[in-house]
Amino acid sequence: MKTCCFIGHRNVEKTPELCEKIRETVVLLIEKHNVQNFLFGSKSKFNSLCVEIVNQIKKQYSKIKLTYFRSHFPYISQEYKNYLLEDFDDTLMPKGVENAGKASYVERNQAMIKESDFCIFYFDENYQPPLRKLKKGFIAIQPKSGTKVAYDFALKTKKRIINLFTN
Repeated sequence: MKTCCFIGHRNVEKTPELCEKIRETVVLLIEKHNVQNFLFGSKSKFNSLCVEIVNQIKKQYSKIKLTYFRSHFPYISQEYKNYLLEDFDDTLMPKGVENAGKASYVERNQAMIKESDFCIFYFDENYQPPLRKLKKGFIAIQPKSGTKVAYDFALKTKKRIINLFTN
């Protein structure tokens, strides 16, 4: 039984073509590569779209499992857990993420990649996150793309990468 994670840019356009590419890719991984575990993070429209589509696919492939990897809240209430379990079969916070501070999303994504045999990305190498203004002045900084950081990590660790972004 194999595992696949999903990581993509915060903002993506939901198109019929992208939805079909996600659906076809997930079904191929299930049928040809015995992928049954699917890992998800948060804070991106790409992740939300993939959760929606994989839950639709689960109606046909009931053995697949969706797991939500949290980047915050090492301990959660039963009420919040029940809320998460409306879309996922399980939720967890990987070790080390609770003390990562601002890097919690990076650490969470790396934990998902480490657990995975396949990584489905929506990564545009030309994407730039919005500029952020520093609190004390008018200087703006260009933050790093978390998706790029994760993509580079997946390359470095020699994971099988499927990038659904097309120009």
